Amino acid sequence: MTFQRKGPPGLDYKPCRYGTSRLTFRGPARLLRGKYVAFLGSTETYGKYIPEPYPALVEQELGVTCVNLGCVNAGHDVYLHDPYVMELAGQARVRVLQIGGAHNMSNRFYTVHPRRNDRFLKSSRLMRQIFGDVDFTDFTFTRHMLESLCRFAPDRFAMLREELQAAWVARTRLLVQRLGGPVVLLWFAPHRMPGGPEAETIGADPLFIERWMVDALRDDVAEIVDATISASAQAAGLQGMVVPPGEEAVAAAMPGAVAHAEAAGPLLPALRGRL
Repeated sequence: MTFQRKGPPGLDYKPCRYGTSRLTFRGPARLLRGKYVAFLGSTETYGKYIPEPYPALVEQELGVTCVNLGCVNAGHDVYLHDPYVMELAGQARVRVLQIGGAHNMSNRFYTVHPRRNDRFLKSSRLMRQIFGDVDFTDFTFTRHMLESLCRFAPDRFAMLREELQAAWVARTRLLVQRLGGPVVLLWFAPHRMPGGPEAETIGADPLFIERWMVDALRDDVAEIVDATISASAQAAGLQGMVVPPGEEAVAAAMPGAVAHAEAAGPLLPALRGRL
């Protein structure tokens, strides 16, 4: 008989659900009565490997309940397909929506899983017409598919990128309208919003998001908060993170604990005036 020594445990995210929603969120579950702020977004908002992600840090400073509705690898479809969570977020005094990539949502070219938005389900007839020489059964994840198409057919890929960008603007506007009330958009990334596409690449996360896309939403949202991660926060690396053995490379690609502390800063004045 052999025994394996367990490595350091990872974080206990205290996973929880709200009402009839099938989504699992980071806990502990909050009692949502009275005034609260709802945070919607992807892996960064959820705070994977982060003991206290920026929604928790904002709560400590504001003294107001902040419910973390972030989902790992989420796109807009996660929320638009969940009526209960939309109602829950809609009842918040303010909603903070992280600016995520344009790739993890269904569009005219392909369909993603309704809850695991990073999963590619099927290509459309339009996609197969344009990329007739591609076997889409080889793909499981949206990013892998897009990286492959970019390398294989960069000219045709430009058409796909434009569709995803237009769809992101329209879907973000729809999500904001359905949430109702003030929505604060949050840019939380290690680089400034790019002015245009990066040549011959699919670009950095959040994928395909350019400044003109965010500017197009200025009249739809209450405020746009820029929490670009500083060079010093990026240099801090895994400092303050809780990373199980073997997951260091994955964790290193995500905003660290110092970056989350930075993000809470510019959010505070944006929220205080609306509570």
